[in-house]
Amino acid sequence: MAYTLITANRNYSSWSLRPWLLMKALGIAFTDRLEEFKGPSNPGFRSFSPTAQVPVLIDGNRTIYDSMGIALYLADRHDGIWPADSEARTWAQCAASEMHSGFSALRNDCTMNVGVRIRPKPMSDALKANITRITQLWEEGLARFGGPYLAGAEFSAVDAFFAPIAWRVRTYGLDVGKGQIWVDHIIAHPAMQQWENEALKESWREIGHEEELAACGDIIADYRNS
Repeated sequence: MAYTLITANRNYSSWSLRPWLLMKALGIAFTDRLEEFKGPSNPGFRSFSPTAQVPVLIDGNRTIYDSMGIALYLADRHDGIWPADSEARTWAQCAASEMHSGFSALRNDCTMNVGVRIRPKPMSDALKANITRITQLWEEGLARFGGPYLAGAEFSAVDAFFAPIAWRVRTYGLDVGKGQIWVDHIIAHPAMQQWENEALKESWREIGHEEELAACGDIIADYRNS
């Protein structure tokens, strides 16, 4: 197999992080192709993505898009995408699906940016509810399956799907209760450290993402390459 995974800017692209981390953590080899965000519509992305969005996985003449679509495709071909234990697997698939389809307030009010620290604006009730639910999920997974990952002793797709939230927890100083144990563990993962190192080296900025960041609160530290 000769996969090519197309992703975008490390600082911003939460959706890209999911399959990139999943493949890195499980040792699934791929060619890493990064395409910079060019604006809100990214018209150049249409040449390789049917949705003009990333991530996209290329496998021969097949184009697999959407982070969940990629995870499902890989699960048919590689072990370890989901936990082997049936109870843990069921929980992990439900939790990852909930992350994939929900938490819009958290996505909008705490946009991902790896290289900064933010004093967030006052939280909406919707954002508070999102954080409460994520805390419940993480604490449940750790308690039921023993950690240190969300569904047990081994990394799986559910960790990849929540990994962008780990950056948000750090960036905005969010309180996730005992879920902080997982946040610290996943951020320390070598693949996450690689992603962060690459994010901090990025010198380009995309105005739309920077405007979203400014709307989320006040920047109190910026560790990005200027």
